[in-house]
Amino acid sequence: MRIVMLQTGKTSEGYINEGIDLYSARINRSTAFEIITLPDVKNARNMPEQELKEKEGKKILESLKEGDYTVLLDEKGKEFRTVEFASWLANRFIQPGKRLVFIVGGAWGFPDELYQKADMKLSLSKMTFPHQLVRLIFIEQLYRALSIIKGSPYHHE
Repeated sequence: MRIVMLQTGKTSEGYINEGIDLYSARINRSTAFEIITLPDVKNARNMPEQELKEKEGKKILESLKEGDYTVLLDEKGKEFRTVEFASWLANRFIQPGKRLVFIVGGAWGFPDELYQKADMKLSLSKMTFPHQLVRLIFIEQLYRALSIIKGSPYHHE
């Protein structure tokens, strides 16, 4: 199974990009992983929040493929401890499906249509993080979960 992190808009902070590149390379040593970055919506600053969410959501939906298992990274989603996430991920690997797609939306979240179509919602914390920082936090947790599955000493418990 291929793991995909689908995100809206590029990451503008250099330190976040460095961390994402580091963990992405580590993940690719264990499993097929790719980051898909959808272009920013044009004139987003002049757009009402709901319209922006709808346009970002449309781009996300167009990027999904038949058979994808989609997980929205959302503050209202299910929370896991890291070892629980690793167990969940290991179980996903034995399920049918071509891609496991983790979706990081824009600053305003997701439109209702995407919430309805998603297979799961996952929360990294009850706290709110900037959406660009969520990318780095998530990719580190993905690497950590994969290291637990492999039995690597990266995670300490």
